[in-house]
Amino acid sequence: MSAVPYSLKSYNTFQIDHSCAELIHAKSKAELIFTCAELYRSEQDFLVLGGGSNIVLTDDYLGTVVHVETKGIEFSEDDEYHYLSVAAGENWHELVETTLSMSIPGLENLALIPGTVGAAPIQNIGAYGVELMQVCDWVEYLDLRTGELKRLATNECHFRYRDSIFKGDLLTCAVITGVGLKLSKHWQPVISYGALKAFERGSVTAQQIFTCICNMRNTKLPNPDVLGNAGSFFKNPVVSRAVFDSLVKNHPGIVGFPVDADSVKLAAGWLIDRAGLKGLKVGGAAVHEQQALVLVNMGHATGTDVTRLAKKVISAIVERYGIKLVAEPRIIGANGEKELADD
Repeated sequence: MSAVPYSLKSYNTFQIDHSCAELIHAKSKAELIFTCAELYRSEQDFLVLGGGSNIVLTDDYLGTVVHVETKGIEFSEDDEYHYLSVAAGENWHELVETTLSMSIPGLENLALIPGTVGAAPIQNIGAYGVELMQVCDWVEYLDLRTGELKRLATNECHFRYRDSIFKGDLLTCAVITGVGLKLSKHWQPVISYGALKAFERGSVTAQQIFTCICNMRNTKLPNPDVLGNAGSFFKNPVVSRAVFDSLVKNHPGIVGFPVDADSVKLAAGWLIDRAGLKGLKVGGAAVHEQQALVLVNMGHATGTDVTRLAKKVISAIVERYGIKLVAEPRIIGANGEKELADD
């Protein structure tokens, strides 16, 4: 078999040096639709890639990678809301900056989340008390089975914590082409996390929240240009109130946030930190010394190093707390996405 020629090192934020058989740059919506529809009809393996901030490559990919580079933001408004229609290839953080520069608040808590707009609905991105589902109006996608463009309203996307219909029923048959956002003109600040608690609700501005969150993220999270990483590697586990109460007895100080009357979201980073796993290494991959929730490429990590390290962390947390962590990034092998346990 001939060597696969197109390097993907600069297309994934872990900076893992694997390749693909073919790389197509989809710069327009029409090109994205045509390319993906043709690949699907011809039954060729293909992977749609945005910012590459949520993947771990464990092998050279034997199919075609379609890199989404579509651009465009359309604005409209009524008395109550600002409406944005955003192309899938737009950079998420740059979109946040653009809205604030136009005095449109509402996305500031989602600052510095890496990746593209098209990837945002797939795992319902969120941070510091805000999730995409709270500002999403609709998601447009290409239905590969029919070749039709379809649009789902927010309540049809089955959004849950880091989850959506695009990771479920539509996992293998949808390519997101655009996202609609709906931002209220009656803005209410969300300042319930971290350093944001120091702000006064009646006087804080969206720009102040944005700046504070950028400072927090830059302090806590390593720059992927310096240390390759995919941001938070593990989801914060949600447990029942009874399980949480039991954990509190055995592990005083454990960090949890109420989800509803019956469940609590645990801070996965706290669990990993208190288990003494900061700095743990497998090959060229390591648990970050400053932020235990992040796995990093120390410069020469393979995807297998990363997945082996992740499994070590998961095993250690099960042993210590009886809680099983779930990885956020997609694991991509030679023939496409696979389970972490399969690597």
